[in-house]
Amino acid sequence: MRKVYVVGLGPGEEQYLTAEARAALDEAEVLCGYTVYVDLVAPLYPGKETFTTPMTKELDRCRWALETANSGRTVAMVCSGDAGVYGMAGPVLELAADYPEVEVEVVAGVTAALSGGAVLGAPLGHDFCVISLSDLLTPWEVIEKRLKCAAEGDFTVCLYNPSSKKRKDYLQRACEILLRSRSRDTVCGWVRNIGREGQEHCFLTLDQLQNAEVDMFTTVFIGSSRTRCVGGRMVTPRGYENK
Repeated sequence: MRKVYVVGLGPGEEQYLTAEARAALDEAEVLCGYTVYVDLVAPLYPGKETFTTPMTKELDRCRWALETANSGRTVAMVCSGDAGVYGMAGPVLELAADYPEVEVEVVAGVTAALSGGAVLGAPLGHDFCVISLSDLLTPWEVIEKRLKCAAEGDFTVCLYNPSSKKRKDYLQRACEILLRSRSRDTVCGWVRNIGREGQEHCFLTLDQLQNAEVDMFTTVFIGSSRTRCVGGRMVTPRGYENK
């Protein structure tokens, strides 16, 4: 069989794998992916071959997976969270046109917006946006415009990749944009190492979030004008009480 599964692992620990993801990993002869993500599942399959590449080698990784599948081996390309949300599903499908005999199947996983939201409560109970603050592939001017539109639309905003060594002030800059349309008391929260050892979370205001210390393993949630704290949890009402 010539097949590539593009598998979303969810947060990473075994209990967060969907049954569909586990079945794809069971069937695959080779596990392929970014080193950190392969390391999460390789212990579950000690006898399986693995192929890893570092950051910035995403397209090389995708081509290797497709070429390996084209040779007759079943490959699982693994991604953190969901494979279609800032994951490898897109590039694999784009490159798959050059490998017409290879079947590509995308296997959904639990993205950080959902798993992190569950830790905090129900911050995504109404309309929301997911925005990455990484400008490695997206110009900051575009990110800034998206933040401005999300703020003006009163969406709950979930931020991926909020900070790094090279982007220490990006979260602060994002907060400054949101504060043009949001109250300083807007309910916010963050979750670090979702579903992994060392998981921690925090509730704070948008004003306090400006100076929060976060990293690439942190997902940030900024509430809408209707988001509030209920019993120590972050909740964005859907509006059922108004029916």
